Amino acid sequence: MPLVAAAVCPHPPLLVPEVAGAAAGELDDLRSACDLAVGRLLATGADAVVLLGVGPVTGPVPPPATGSFQPWGVDLDVPLVPGQPDRGAVLPLSLTVGAWLLSRHTPPPQVTAVQVTADAGPAEVAALAAQVAAAGDRVALLVLGDGSACRGQQAPGYDDQRALPYDKGVATALAEADLDALRDLDPGLSAQLKVAGRAAWQVLADAARAGGGGWRGELLHESAPYGVAYFVASWERM
Repeated sequence: MPLVAAAVCPHPPLLVPEVAGAAAGELDDLRSACDLAVGRLLATGADAVVLLGVGPVTGPVPPPATGSFQPWGVDLDVPLVPGQPDRGAVLPLSLTVGAWLLSRHTPPPQVTAVQVTADAGPAEVAALAAQVAAAGDRVALLVLGDGSACRGQQAPGYDDQRALPYDKGVATALAEADLDALRDLDPGLSAQLKVAGRAAWQVLADAARAGGGGWRGELLHESAPYGVAYFVASWERM
């Protein structure tokens, strides 16, 4: 049973108060939910924590690695592992936010990161899930991913009537730890709705399935404040 727990969080740069500035308070509830999910993840005492999010290629990010919020106007760098000797590889936004979320807690003993392309197919997803499952004897997975970006006329992808039912389906799947529902998410529709989390959620589902046994899920937060769907969930093995 290599995968013992998982947390799902979104990765908007505005989650970071220094980036959000005066608007930081608008995401207080989301930030608190993420802190709760990550805290539960670390409380499992897992041997290794793996960050998983969308990136330019599929596979592990070689350590050391550092993310930066400079592209969003803030001189703030976040190393994957506190105190690492140099900057190393560049983390994509998803993993940069994940490293920032981890930095708000006592660092776990071992942290690694993997990324998956937004258009990854089933074989690519399954191969990465196998790597995640082999990352340690007791692995905790922090999954970073946003839902649709088409919730309203001010959304990045404008308004699409398919977005709300899609997001509701994801929310239910995360709440119920429904592996089949996550694995069945359609890549084409997900791309049309500008979903940033589809491939990462499917890696989670495959990794959870590989370990066998049942899972208990809890949805801690669901919102779409800027026309982009954000979910926070906590999973534990039954």
